[in-house]
Amino acid sequence: MIMTTTESSPGRAARPWLRLGVTAMIAAVFLVLVVAMAVFAPLLAPHDPNLSNLLSPYLGPSGQHWLGTDATGRDIASRVIYGARSSLLGPAAIVAISLVVGIPLALLAAWRGGAVAFVVARLLDIIFAIPGLLLAILAVALFGPGLWSAVFALSIGYLPFVGRLVLATAEQERQLPYVQALTVQGQSVIKITTRHMLRNLAPVLAGHATITFAYALIDLASLSFLGLAVQAPDSDWGVLVSDQNAILEGHPMQALVSGSLVVATVSALFVLGARASEERPGLRGWLGRGAAPAGGGK
Repeated sequence: MIMTTTESSPGRAARPWLRLGVTAMIAAVFLVLVVAMAVFAPLLAPHDPNLSNLLSPYLGPSGQHWLGTDATGRDIASRVIYGARSSLLGPAAIVAISLVVGIPLALLAAWRGGAVAFVVARLLDIIFAIPGLLLAILAVALFGPGLWSAVFALSIGYLPFVGRLVLATAEQERQLPYVQALTVQGQSVIKITTRHMLRNLAPVLAGHATITFAYALIDLASLSFLGLAVQAPDSDWGVLVSDQNAILEGHPMQALVSGSLVVATVSALFVLGARASEERPGLRGWLGRGAAPAGGGK
């Protein structure tokens, strides 16, 4: 019997990273390193990121200060390393909140249909019409500037992109024969949803969440740059990029390194998201239509 490529490579199918390709693998490794930098910041940072030394402003790179110091003598490398924490934590919270709220809401609408699906769809359309960055600015005006005010507002702004994706895919999934067979067997809706449908929707959600994380990182960095999210002197990549005085005085190291990390991290996320869309062709259209939630698409 002649075995096809699919039949002869069960180990390859069990190890999805083998299908990533070189570019996506490099992107994944880079993201792992960025996450590790954020998690182990206290061990990696050579100095306290908020420790000032007014006698050592704008020092150049050296063995003691890898990237030099800023206007108040704080170690730039330490601030960049610690800045990864808020720069990744905020987008992760946005993605988590939008998934936790959007998935049950969309699945409920997909199963109940009728008036419930109509109300949920219209609610998502209304939220979709409001730019996420505008919601974030309103939240800052009401609750004051801060990371979590921006996270809460952007989570609402990103909700329609998760909800509409899950609603559309769950409605298609519900029509498949296996769901109907399980229903006839008397299995509950919750059991069918959690054990079968969500598992089949996981690749779509993983790819979408990756792209959403990238846009959330851009939006939060933009808000921090404007002074509406993370506030100086806290370490955050958006805050570090906003140090215009250092740039004007000819010391752009802090802004260059922080900005480069934002660009590199977002690019790596886009590469992985695009790779996921290739694995699931049905996801490609959704990534093109719904992956620019707050800032990029409106």
